[in-house]
Amino acid sequence: MTLLILITLLWAASFSLIGVYLAGQVDGYFVVLVRMALALLTILPFFRWRSLRSQPAQLAKLAAIGAIQIGTMYLFLYHAFIYLSVTEVLLFTIFTPLYITLIDELILNRRHLPLLWWLAAAISVIGAAVIRYQPLSDDFVTGFLLIQAANACFALGQVAYKRLPTGPALAQTQQFAAFFFGATVVAAIGFALFGNAQLMPSSTLQWGILLWLGVVASGLGYLGWNIASKQVNTGQLATMNNALIPAGILVNVLFWQQTTDYSRLLIGGTVIIFAVWLAGRVNQLRAA
Repeated sequence: MTLLILITLLWAASFSLIGVYLAGQVDGYFVVLVRMALALLTILPFFRWRSLRSQPAQLAKLAAIGAIQIGTMYLFLYHAFIYLSVTEVLLFTIFTPLYITLIDELILNRRHLPLLWWLAAAISVIGAAVIRYQPLSDDFVTGFLLIQAANACFALGQVAYKRLPTGPALAQTQQFAAFFFGATVVAAIGFALFGNAQLMPSSTLQWGILLWLGVVASGLGYLGWNIASKQVNTGQLATMNNALIPAGILVNVLFWQQTTDYSRLLIGGTVIIFAVWLAGRVNQLRAA
């Protein structure tokens, strides 16, 4: 859980950097491609090249997971911004915990999960809704469906990685370049099809932020998140997906002086923390 919390804080800061310095100024598909390529280069030195011969099927699975979890997810996400405001995008991402729980129980794990995990995921959605709910625009159905597709991709990738036998953390690190390879291929296709080559970074600051997002937020962040996903139960993983919402708002308020409804932030954040604690109770009950 500690690693998931640290990465949540890391991604919360990154979200503000994107919103302040990149959104609307640099092509989103180019941002995704650079992030994935830099993440791949960051992790590549740890890659065990002999695994190309000894574990080709395992590497293919990792590449497929990366292509879905972050490659395809980002394609849906950036299309959704055409139809939705940033607030609506954040609002519609709150269903990710339910997708994680549903996919793990009915598709990949194929066994009934504890009711407490379902309850924790639902409570997490309620807490996020308290924080982010805003009146919706008139034309949002297409955007809503795109965000749900993005949520499903991110959830499917997380659960698939959690259930994939990968060995200890060191072994995962030595194989993880395949994950980013799959994501980079999808990102490159997305930029080729939808990218705007006229919207390139125009300042050293923007290039520096891209470097941070690629090496730290993506390269180290996704590696740490997926490794940590194997050390928590499905309920904890699901509810932590919504912890980014209060964390992101808090960072935005503290460092960029953005206004927010503090009462909703406090109430919603408390509800999400309670959901994470509730999911962890399953492990405690089993150990008792």
